[in-house]
Amino acid sequence: MAAGVLFVHNNFPAQFRDLSRSLTARGVPCFAVGAEPAPGVPGVELVRYRLPRGSGQDVYPLAVRAEADLLRGRHALDAARWLKNQGHEPQLIIGHPGWGETSLLSHVFPQAKQVLFSEFYYHGHGSDIDFDREFWNGDDEALIRGKAKNAVMAMALAEAAAIVAPTEFQASRLPPAFRERTRVIHEGIDVEAIRPAPAEPFPLGDGRVLMPGTPVITHINNQMEPMRGLHVFARALPRLLAAVPDAQVVIIGEEKSRGYGAEAPGGQTWKQAIFAPLEPQLDLSRVHFLGRVPHPRMLAALRLSAAHVYYSYPFVLSWSIVEAMASGCYVIGSDTGPVRDAIQDGLNGRLLPFFDVEALSQALIAACRAPGATLALRAAARETAVAKFSRAGGRAAWFDLLGDLGLEIPPA
Repeated sequence: MAAGVLFVHNNFPAQFRDLSRSLTARGVPCFAVGAEPAPGVPGVELVRYRLPRGSGQDVYPLAVRAEADLLRGRHALDAARWLKNQGHEPQLIIGHPGWGETSLLSHVFPQAKQVLFSEFYYHGHGSDIDFDREFWNGDDEALIRGKAKNAVMAMALAEAAAIVAPTEFQASRLPPAFRERTRVIHEGIDVEAIRPAPAEPFPLGDGRVLMPGTPVITHINNQMEPMRGLHVFARALPRLLAAVPDAQVVIIGEEKSRGYGAEAPGGQTWKQAIFAPLEPQLDLSRVHFLGRVPHPRMLAALRLSAAHVYYSYPFVLSWSIVEAMASGCYVIGSDTGPVRDAIQDGLNGRLLPFFDVEALSQALIAACRAPGATLALRAAARETAVAKFSRAGGRAAWFDLLGDLGLEIPPA
């Protein structure tokens, strides 16, 4: 029987890209289970499962997520059983429990130790659901549904030999019963490839070019939604653009009606709902919506940035803020739990009250007018990214954990 590591993620490799590649390169046998669209990784045998149906319409409302998770868990079990029949017997299972796929795997591989990646443990009160009273109407049922999302994930985490959370804030959301088995390991970014570099002319879709030295404000919001502060950012722009006539704004993200949070009202996208009321106050010729862009173009935009704005509800920390820090950006963030794991106010960036539009406007104006004043904060942001969020550091911490669980990893 071939021992090794079984990775489980519906979109494998996702957060396990570097780890699976690194283990394979060291000669550790790796194989994986994922959903049908999972891209996979060269050298890692991937068994894809396909769901025959979605969650049933007649399911008790609080159990809809649990049913969907158990459906995925059952099909992941069948995929794992196929691997077992091919001679695979993993020593360790490394998986994401958030979609239910790891919940039943101990039935197939009872001897394998499980290491589960806890991206976000849901809460009702005091978390992302009721954080923003503009978009949460006091619906108590929404809080209950949020808490119920944990049902199958908690079942999976209960069987884990170890739990990995990417940040201290995300670890803090876990129930006390799970925290003793939890290590904080961020998967990291390539801080050697993503680093400060001179800005270059940045072409826009309409033929215009943003030149180095232009005061550019950047904002990356993958789902274009309030969860990442799009509404607060948008409302800060009229005063900025009026006060700094040559300022330009670059916004990266896909226009959607729903992202991680609530759905936009009236069948609109969140961009429409947020920006339409502001149009009379905005010079939209200086606000550039790029949509989704290739990664090198995103990094090129960051190198132009006089200030990069990253806001977040109490939710997971985005890779984009870490990449902005590694690029040497001056980051203006919201004073919320996930952002405090990356930014310390006045040391490597700024933290502002999430809903204080005026404070954000003033900070953006100051950044455009006196770019030299942020040089020390930019350098410190880069140092933090290297020290706390490097891919090499994350890989080493994962290797230490897997070694503690008995996996022999040959030297490079």
